[in-house]
Amino acid sequence: MNKRRQSGILLHPTSLPGEFGIGNFGPEAFKFIDFLAEAGQSLWQILPLGPTGPGDSPYQSFSAFALNPVLIDLNHFVFKGLIHSEVIHEAKCVNTGMVDYAFVNSKRDRIFRLAYESFLESAPDQDRKAFDSFCLRHRLWLDDYALFMAIKDYFGGIAWHQWPLPIRKREAKAMRGFSKMLKWETGYHRFLQFVVNCQWLYVKSYANDKKVSIIGDIPLYVSFDSSDAWARPEMFMLDKKLRPVMVAGVPPDFFSETGQLWGNPVYDWDYQKRTGFKWWIQRMEYNLELANIIRIDHFRGLAAYWAVPFGAENAIEGEWLPAPGDALFTALTKKTGSLPIIAEDLGVITPDVDELRDKFGLPGMKILQFGFDKTESNPYLPHFYTSNSVVYTGTHDNDTVMGWYKLLDEEDKKKFHEYSGCSGCDVHWQMIRMSMASVSDIAVIPLQDVFGLGSEARMNIPGTPHSNWQWRFKKGDIKSEHKDRLKLMTVLYDR
Repeated sequence: MNKRRQSGILLHPTSLPGEFGIGNFGPEAFKFIDFLAEAGQSLWQILPLGPTGPGDSPYQSFSAFALNPVLIDLNHFVFKGLIHSEVIHEAKCVNTGMVDYAFVNSKRDRIFRLAYESFLESAPDQDRKAFDSFCLRHRLWLDDYALFMAIKDYFGGIAWHQWPLPIRKREAKAMRGFSKMLKWETGYHRFLQFVVNCQWLYVKSYANDKKVSIIGDIPLYVSFDSSDAWARPEMFMLDKKLRPVMVAGVPPDFFSETGQLWGNPVYDWDYQKRTGFKWWIQRMEYNLELANIIRIDHFRGLAAYWAVPFGAENAIEGEWLPAPGDALFTALTKKTGSLPIIAEDLGVITPDVDELRDKFGLPGMKILQFGFDKTESNPYLPHFYTSNSVVYTGTHDNDTVMGWYKLLDEEDKKKFHEYSGCSGCDVHWQMIRMSMASVSDIAVIPLQDVFGLGSEARMNIPGTPHSNWQWRFKKGDIKSEHKDRLKLMTVLYDR
């Protein structure tokens, strides 16, 4: 990791403004990068970019490799001459400050299919060659993903473990039959991945040219309803009927009294070790093409993971089982040469997690909001930080600073006032200032906290399956004062 002091903004691309109901990789992404550069920020942190299923969570994706096609800028198809501008008009809507996923998903499919048909009929040779090259380069995951999505569409979107047994088990005859029958559909899903991948890499290249690095994010686990689990069941703890033996989650903690039951299948770590962590290495190498730095969500699961029996109602009845994080990171280091990784080390942290993080020199996370409670010598207070860390006012799983402050009891508010020297005015900027002034090498601020927004702008409430991941900002919300104030603090605190 680069050891110079840096700062940046946390904002998922879905939260960008724009005319198509959801943020995307179009002009607003480039304008946001311009804002970051002008404000002296050198980092843009995003959430996972994978295609999402029910609940719209970027942490529950149909693939560990694919990108979400809803992030495609539809104007691209017009620019390329694949569709007329009138076709995309139906996908436009007023930005209400919230993503309407039902609207967004319902308007994309027809447009995407028309664009693919046009691509097959009239794309220039240069674009066809680029598409073929992309498909060849990424065939190790793309072929399975494209067929998985095509079959899922064919069966009306049901999960793969509800498909007929021959294709669920990938029997040779069924695979040949579905591949032949759904040839156009698999090509369609490859095409979408080609377009969204090209658009994102252009955004990333623009950011890097502006001296802004991308902090990506990968979930530790993959969704059970994913091309990875369907195509590679041997990688997971599944029974003979391809059902999970155990699923992932976390025990009761700050966020939930009953823990969090995510439902993801846990890895067969013995298999991962026998194969030299080949799949993990491929995953990390690909994600380091998409981002400059990778945050591993639920890092502690690489030291030991909470395994819950399949079918349990909540996560209380789980148990800790060991994971080979040391061997994994040794293998990754040998292959990649360096580990530009941020360890999300929140929740129930035991000494083995600290040891794993520190052995490989990975920065952990400090959440400033966590510092102001009744805990004595609270490790989330800035004077306890070490330089090899990343400080956040809050993350996507926290309330905004202003929402958090409003709910503090009087004793905790008093502690905050005494520590910060703040009397209750400009609370969000005081939190930003403390983050910037800390010794942490990296400070990351959610854009909602720059704006000083309340709980209405919260991105996610852990443990709740609906009404998350929706917040967007609007054109004009970023003011010159935001840019100037961030730039001042960046200069003042040598970031």
